[in-house]
Amino acid sequence: MSITVNILYHGQGGSAQAFAERMIASGTVAAIRAEDGNEAYEYYQPLDDPNAILLIDRWRDQESLDVHHASPMMAKIAELRDRYDLHMEVRRYADLDEPEGDAQFIRQ
Repeated sequence: MSITVNILYHGQGGSAQAFAERMIASGTVAAIRAEDGNEAYEYYQPLDDPNAILLIDRWRDQESLDVHHASPMMAKIAELRDRYDLHMEVRRYADLDEPEGDAQFIRQ
């Protein structure tokens, strides 16, 4: 059962975008993606809010996410978050079995 964490970062004057760019350029994103249990780590720009960045972060299970949270990587992320003065909205989701009725609405 995968766990998906959506984090919407809010900042001013392009700081959320600059944060995501720094995370990528510093190699932090690549290091997180290489962690055992990471299934996705992707940034997206909401079309209606240029001062926000959405992170979709997916992990194999809670244990993998706990190991990530205990890693030195979290201190780097927190330092950058503080540097860019970002605030966060966090939502967690766990995979469910797809209801059969949903299949008719999904185009593969």
